[in-house]
Amino acid sequence: MYELLRTNDPVLLSFAEALMKEADIGYFIADTNMSIIEGSLGILPRRLMVEKSEKERARQCLIDAGIETELRQ
Repeated sequence: MYELLRTNDPVLLSFAEALMKEADIGYFIADTNMSIIEGSLGILPRRLMVEKSEKERARQCLIDAGIETELRQ
């Protein structure tokens, strides 16, 4: 899996999830349980993961949505 996005911002993560669903790109949100354990204070970021075969298409979705500055290098 490829880490597309890492963020503490639940709104940004939700938006990125919606974009992946709309484009029919499979994804996984990593570190959700760790975020809950730390008390949902927003200290630990969650990661949006996609299959390596969908990496470029997923990146392009986020670029087209104007949130390319949030992409992982």
